[in-house]
Amino acid sequence: MTKTTSEQEAERHRAKMAKRKSVQDDEVAGKTVEKGLLIVHTGTGKGKSTAAFGLALRMLGRGHRVGVVQFIKGGWHTAERDALAQFGEQISWHTMGEGFTWETQDLNRDIAAAERAWAKAQELMADPSFGLVILDELNIALRYDYLPLDTVIAALKARRPDLHVVVTGRNAKPQLIEAADLVTEMTLVKHHFAAGVKAQPGIEF
Repeated sequence: MTKTTSEQEAERHRAKMAKRKSVQDDEVAGKTVEKGLLIVHTGTGKGKSTAAFGLALRMLGRGHRVGVVQFIKGGWHTAERDALAQFGEQISWHTMGEGFTWETQDLNRDIAAAERAWAKAQELMADPSFGLVILDELNIALRYDYLPLDTVIAALKARRPDLHVVVTGRNAKPQLIEAADLVTEMTLVKHHFAAGVKAQPGIEF
């Protein structure tokens, strides 16, 4: 059923929205800086990597190349990789982890894998053909001290001015949050795992 409005209500709405538009337009006009962003997706909620891959799709749609380095995820094949692979040379995807630390149970092996992934990340960030580089689960590698935090942050700060970088994973270090331009914390409100529902194709992977 369609709600009907009076002439006076419609006019009040038009005036309110016109005022809002004026404020919004002034705010947008005041933003003049263009730069590559350091973006952090963290928190206990689901969707950190998913949001990063949404940005990848947006960048690909703009004609930019996207690089992905997965630090922890190893054997679990994801459908995102298959979907984005259809963009051919526009996407460069590197799954370099060997699984979560409780699966490998080998500290030296985990550190070596993280170091290899970080070397690949630096290679992609140095390549001027990439507009976006996603460092998936880098926060986990930093949390467990697989990589030196100061070195990583220094390299992220020193990236070329037009490069966007997204870092995902729980427990982002305060120093990384301080260095970032945009930080989003995914908050867990409710999760189907708690009700015994297993990971679903197309949702978790």
